Amino acid sequence: MDNGFLPVTLAELQAQGISQPDFVYITGDAYVDHPSFGVAIISRVLQSRGYSVAILPQPDWHSEEDFKRFGRPRLAFLVTAGNIDSMVAHYTAAKKKRSDDAYSAGRKAGKRPDRAVTVYCRMLRRIYGDVPILIGGLEASLRRFAHYDYWADTVKPSVLVESGADILMFGMGEHSIVELADRLRDGVPVCDITDVRGTCYLTAPANTPIGSAECPSFAQVCESKEAYARACRIQYDQQDEVYGKRVIQRHGDRMLVQNPPALSLTTEELDAVYALPYMRTYHPMYEKEGGVPAIEEVRFSITHNRGCFGFCNFCSIALHQGRKIATRSEASVISEAKLLTTLPDFKGYIHDVGGPTANFRHVSCEKQLEHGLCKGRKCLAPTPCKNLRVDHTEYLNLLRKLRNLPKVKRVFVRSGIRYDYLMEDRDDSFFKELVHYHVSGQLKVAPEHCSLTVLDAMGKPHIEVYKAFQKRFYGLTKSMNMEQYLVPYLMSSHPGSTMKDAIALACFLKEEGLRPEQVQDFYPTPGTISTCMFYTGLNPYTLQPIYVPRTAKEKAEQRAMLQYFKPENYALIRAALCKANRRDLIGSGAHCLVPAETSGQSKKGNGNRWNAETTHAKGGGGRSRINSAKTHKTRRKSPK
Repeated sequence: MDNGFLPVTLAELQAQGISQPDFVYITGDAYVDHPSFGVAIISRVLQSRGYSVAILPQPDWHSEEDFKRFGRPRLAFLVTAGNIDSMVAHYTAAKKKRSDDAYSAGRKAGKRPDRAVTVYCRMLRRIYGDVPILIGGLEASLRRFAHYDYWADTVKPSVLVESGADILMFGMGEHSIVELADRLRDGVPVCDITDVRGTCYLTAPANTPIGSAECPSFAQVCESKEAYARACRIQYDQQDEVYGKRVIQRHGDRMLVQNPPALSLTTEELDAVYALPYMRTYHPMYEKEGGVPAIEEVRFSITHNRGCFGFCNFCSIALHQGRKIATRSEASVISEAKLLTTLPDFKGYIHDVGGPTANFRHVSCEKQLEHGLCKGRKCLAPTPCKNLRVDHTEYLNLLRKLRNLPKVKRVFVRSGIRYDYLMEDRDDSFFKELVHYHVSGQLKVAPEHCSLTVLDAMGKPHIEVYKAFQKRFYGLTKSMNMEQYLVPYLMSSHPGSTMKDAIALACFLKEEGLRPEQVQDFYPTPGTISTCMFYTGLNPYTLQPIYVPRTAKEKAEQRAMLQYFKPENYALIRAALCKANRRDLIGSGAHCLVPAETSGQSKKGNGNRWNAETTHAKGGGGRSRINSAKTHKTRRKSPK
């Protein structure tokens, strides 16, 4: 290819001397050839193994024409919704249609269908019949079992059943796609490929593998919320590459079989993935539309790790990337940094050196290498495990070398750190250098809430840890005569959060002088433990009931509490405080959240509009709860 990208038109394919590609890769995103995009990684991995791949980005699903662009592939169609779930891309937590899309050229919304994987696969089946179809990406991965669908407010079957695809790849797909490609190349029928790690398939119940962990069936989880909760726990308990068994779940007259997770990439394998010849930008065909905005968050950022042993209940990483940490070598990261300095629009700033959690650079303990990560337990919450290995030395040395590279002015850490992990480090060298060199004015951290009950439901450490971290951060900032701030992620309406908890959070924010300009309402995305709690009202690990804020009005009240300082929220907050018998927080006292209503104020102002939307910011470049990252701008007075 003259432009270096993989072919997106028949003419470009033929210019390479290829009449029939091995794979046609359909994606719900615009085509961006950068290693922060799953399509880029999988297509380049296949190319490096000698396979030809044609990219079909955002085909028009209203007709068959686009799907016929390259004809029938020699081996298979690959299908993904893109970097995030298509429903999350299209709708806010209030189920309102988003007006833009960072993964489409010019931010234009509506370039992919709702539930894109299913729509694309059904179109392919209609046109090509029994052609092999392999699905993957976040949408497929998190919908691989029967799952609660927030937007339809119902339990849906596995996306493998609904889409009609042959094989579903979950998690990080480099190992799986290469093994599948080699089998198909060798003439193995797709229906006979049933033992590849990191994949799911459907079979007759009589062919169910022996020794599998069985979830309650689709019919059972539809009928019983307790059965749904038990299924959720089984799925998470077996999501370990060391001891994870096959997991099965009956769907009518077919059995869904999930093979054990794919093995994490070794450092050498991960280095090889990031050394592939990415163009590191969007395809030039999008230039006339203003480009693809999602690239801006990652253009000058470096991913040095995968996985997260933090294991928050609302986050999809544990079920997708897994909890085991995989890292690139120091040489690989430095090589990419040097490459960034050669790009024409590089200004001297590396925006991030991170991943799901920036300061995880090795496994949480040595035990997991042989025995896997502990079932039903977390490494950091509610308190750190006694076996936790805490060491920032390697990450600190990497940052030091990066900031000393020629043409590099500053190296930032923006993808978020685990402050609870950092506070366990007896050596504060990393903390000091983080504050001095690697904060671009604001440092993202995620306390999420202050209520012990809510934090336990989230799988987060208690607020005292955050308070200690905050004190240390501002102490270091002051000692260095710098003006820098923490940007806390905060979440309203998570399962477990009562109005009492929301009020406690508002009081905490006032006490700490925090004024978040944007807040995140809990979003029940497919596959997470928190979504299971939201749907069932049960904790899947104890089967004990848990309170769930469900109505739009209560969600709006809890969300408004986080922005108690906004006049447009006063009326809503007053009503909520009165209902909670907390009139003591209304008035002019120093402890009060909102002023008393005056006789001239209208009772029908914006504060009574309880269907206000949550604001969601950028997606794809940073820490992901499934999906898109979120930014909370927070005003805080400089510490004295």
